[in-house]
Amino acid sequence: MRVTPGASRDAVAIADGIVQVRVTAPPADGAANEAVLKLLAAALGCARRDLTLLRGATGRTKLVGVDLPGGN
Repeated sequence: MRVTPGASRDAVAIADGIVQVRVTAPPADGAANEAVLKLLAAALGCARRDLTLLRGATGRTKLVGVDLPGGN
C-alpha cells in the first residue's frame, strides 16, 4: 500500500491495483502510521487491534497484516 501523510483529507482508494491511503496526520512520532491503521480498520469494518504494521514504519510503502476472525 502507498501512504500519503499530511494530506488535505483522509481517503482510501485503489488505483492500478495499488491501495492508496491518504491521511491528514503528519509523518512524525508514528502519528501517520496510527492514522493509517485506524482508517483501514474503519474501511474494512474491523477493530484497530486486528491490524498490524508489518513493514514500512518509516517509509511511504507499507505492508499491513489483518487478523481474520477464526483464523489461526
